[in-house]
Amino acid sequence: MTATQAFLDRLGITLPLIQAPMAGVSTPQLAAAVSNCGALGSIGVGASQPDAVRAQIQEVQSLTTSAFNVNFFCHQTPQRDEIKEKQWIDRSQPLFERMDANPPAELSEIYTSFRDTDAFLEVILDLRPSVVSFHFGLPKPHQMAAMRAAGLTLLASATSLDEARQIEASGCHGIIAQGWEAGGHRGIFDPQAADARTPAMDLVADLASRTSLPVIAAGGLMTGGDIARALAVGAAAAQLGTAFIGCSESVADTAYRERLALGGETVMTAAISGRPARCLSNAFTEWAGDIPAGEIPAYPCAYDLGKALNAAAKAQGVTTFGAQWAGAGADQARTLPAQELIHALMTELEAAI
Repeated sequence: MTATQAFLDRLGITLPLIQAPMAGVSTPQLAAAVSNCGALGSIGVGASQPDAVRAQIQEVQSLTTSAFNVNFFCHQTPQRDEIKEKQWIDRSQPLFERMDANPPAELSEIYTSFRDTDAFLEVILDLRPSVVSFHFGLPKPHQMAAMRAAGLTLLASATSLDEARQIEASGCHGIIAQGWEAGGHRGIFDPQAADARTPAMDLVADLASRTSLPVIAAGGLMTGGDIARALAVGAAAAQLGTAFIGCSESVADTAYRERLALGGETVMTAAISGRPARCLSNAFTEWAGDIPAGEIPAYPCAYDLGKALNAAAKAQGVTTFGAQWAGAGADQARTLPAQELIHALMTELEAAI
């Protein structure tokens, strides 16, 4: 048995395909549909509190007996700056006025990091999903030890060789190599560190040759041909996110789906949430323009305002201020149920090999 096959067996899948977690878009129905096809479905719970995480895992478990992945955020505790936050609120005032609304009086830390509480760990140890993955960093050592002792398969995202080596040393079983093309938030561990912006295929090749763990390719992958290219440079599997947004099982709203169908430019911006993230260009990204990262409040506090602005805009029938995350290959997105999309991807993969 090859090392790659052994890794796929560990993940509990027969296809070298993982549906990216995508908090706010993925659903238990999507994850189960993907897993029932032999790939690895995922739910993104980084925006949820422990009780909601429990409910989502239980719902997936009610829909499939196959393996699936639960993804958490491990972001650093934000460095709050009251003056910067007040200036950000003031800067957004004209946008809110256009929506006949007011910005929040102050910003809140709207998401809890897996690292900052053992409440999420307790849910995981109780329900035992077979695969657990992490973004923005790694759990604390005692949390890792508990999950390894429970026999769970652990993955984490890396944007660089240094992060990959931290993942390797942590006791994880695989590395998700997140290329610059990936939609959604950059998984960079230290938000103050320089980002090498390495393309997915280059990062996969580097990590596969310089670390001991299996590597999962992520970033702008939309077709079976893309999967084939990732496998050819050393990936054990490929993780696709944007490709699944158009699936009927996702909860992307109508405006998001219509904007995705139009294709066009994606941009990397920290203005929406406080961390760099790739999304479809829209009114928010145009407003943010070239605002220096140093003027944007820390994640996830900035996201508190971003979400409030989107809610105010939607109340006025304006749908161009949302966080419409998407990868660089967004113009190749298809509108298919998950099962049909996976069939198409595997047909393309077989033709490309």
